[in-house]
Amino acid sequence: MIRKLVLAAAAAGLVLGAAACNTVRGVGQDIESAANAVDRAT
Repeated sequence: MIRKLVLAAAAAGLVLGAAACNTVRGVGQDIESAANAVDRAT
């Protein structure tokens, strides 16, 4: 039961994430932003 719930939440997050960056440029910006956040955190 919990495993199905986690998988459903992960799938929903993936779909929403894909919808949020609907262009190649947007994907690049999202990846760059995530990389910068990781750099700042370390």
